[in-house]
Amino acid sequence: MSSTSIRRTRPRRVSLDEVRARIGEPDAMVRAKKRDHLDHHSRRFIAHAPFLAMATSDAHGRPDCTPRGDYPGFVKVLDERTVAIPDRPGNNIADSFRNLAENDGIGLMFVVPGVREVLRVNGRGYPTDEPDVLARMQIEGRDAQLAIVMEVAEAYFHCGRALIRSRLWDPASQALAGEVPSIGQIAVDQMELDMDPADAEKILEADYRQLY
Repeated sequence: MSSTSIRRTRPRRVSLDEVRARIGEPDAMVRAKKRDHLDHHSRRFIAHAPFLAMATSDAHGRPDCTPRGDYPGFVKVLDERTVAIPDRPGNNIADSFRNLAENDGIGLMFVVPGVREVLRVNGRGYPTDEPDVLARMQIEGRDAQLAIVMEVAEAYFHCGRALIRSRLWDPASQALAGEVPSIGQIAVDQMELDMDPADAEKILEADYRQLY
């Protein structure tokens, strides 16, 4: 199939004006929920969150979204306009660090298990090796390797419709996990490995035991 025919099959792009014509404008209550700092509700939510999604993009706008997780409260609120996210051992691709070196915009979405609403925090970020910051993130006797400091520009709670619709916290939803190929099978297929998927799974599981 030619590139021209591929382009012709893409859905029509609509403008922001067309989007607004369909969905309308946010009401006053929605506009009022946005804050330029972390109030006591936001700080408490962060203290109980064991998981977040972190979005960054490079100088050309190419985006990346990465999961970050640890014990609840792993993200440290340094003050009402500053948070620090620890960097733990991982795949060393460092997409987020590369992006922040080119474009310091960053967005976080904090999740607390069982809570339908999420906390969204947007701002500017940069990496640090400040010893005092890393020491606050010590887990199981080990400091974080690095941390990403975020200067908060906007924080607000997002309504629970998405999590309600997804039934994310419904235990019955976990049955869907059986319909997804194992990560071992995915690795063998995508990387064209001459290996049994079960053996690839064992290698990955061994790697997962080294969390800190």
